[in-house]
Amino acid sequence: MALTKQQHLDRAKAPKRILALDGGGIRGILTLEYLGVIENMLRKRSGRNDFLLCDYFDLIGGTSTGSIIAAALACGMSVDELRQLYHQIGASAFRGAPWRKGFLVPKYPSGPVQQALDARLGADTTLDSDRIRTGLMIMTKRLDTGSPWPLHNHPDARFAQQDGQLLLTQAVRASTAAPTYFEPEKIDISSRGGTVVGGAFVDGGVSPFNDPALELLMLASLRGYGFRWQTGADKLLLISIGTGTFTRNFTADELMKMVPVEQGLRALQSLMDDCAHVNHALLQWLTNCVTPWMIDRAVDDMKLDSKEGPQVATYARYNVLFETNWLKTEIGIDQPQTNLAKIAEMDNPTNMDELAEIGRLAAKKQVKAEHFPAAFDV
Repeated sequence: MALTKQQHLDRAKAPKRILALDGGGIRGILTLEYLGVIENMLRKRSGRNDFLLCDYFDLIGGTSTGSIIAAALACGMSVDELRQLYHQIGASAFRGAPWRKGFLVPKYPSGPVQQALDARLGADTTLDSDRIRTGLMIMTKRLDTGSPWPLHNHPDARFAQQDGQLLLTQAVRASTAAPTYFEPEKIDISSRGGTVVGGAFVDGGVSPFNDPALELLMLASLRGYGFRWQTGADKLLLISIGTGTFTRNFTADELMKMVPVEQGLRALQSLMDDCAHVNHALLQWLTNCVTPWMIDRAVDDMKLDSKEGPQVATYARYNVLFETNWLKTEIGIDQPQTNLAKIAEMDNPTNMDELAEIGRLAAKKQVKAEHFPAAFDV
């Protein structure tokens, strides 16, 4: 029998399982291939063909495109159903008029995204709704105050009464409101003084948590968020899935010739990349990391740091690097670097089939049964 939401959230029931899903636009289709492999593996292990990821994970969280996937999974959708939703959103959301360039108006209207979310998740579903079958966190950013906002559904949180009444699709739309791509989402909230004010919310990817794994670990552990779950390598399992990493490098001369606004955009992208590196390094240090990734040439893959660290959880990270050598060595795909820039575009739906194939091959190699120890079985 599937666990209830109350059982998923119950801090007295250990161990706990957390799923973190990165932002990355249309590249979320790559994430779904990892999730498909995990779902099939857990179905075989459970002996149930109807076993869902919301039956296994006690907390699912996502940023931007990952928030769409997280919300759908938490509401009981299968990976196959999510693939259908993703193709629907991809075909309608990233269709803008030629005059929309992202400078004076956003590149894409937000209506198609909102309509698709309302149709599949329920226009009247709130964050505290019983339609959500497990713990859920939507990572967004309140731009008018500059604050990262992890909106979630634990009833013991300090702001549970306010956040629980927010519409689920409105929170997800806020998390996907990437600046220049979609307009911010205005949400009425209570101020410190008790009055109702409008907050301008944008994509959680412009916070430090485009990869929300570290935020989810804090959410599960820190007292103010309400979860207060036990920590330890045998108490918490944290599975993190990326949407592919692409880094475009420039020479010093190329950067010097850029106009200031373009230099600023490159600096912002570099800052987001820095946040991702710091998050990964902290997680590999703080946990029993079963999938060590190379962080940089100074600290390498941090295997010994992980072994000698506090090990507050068992942690696995799955992702793809859009680099010619990595793709050829790791999954046998031969693509010149010039092609990878196009494949890695976050708003090009024509890339979905190619991204799905990359994700399928990577998931087949990276996801291993031992990353899901029997001690964490439901």
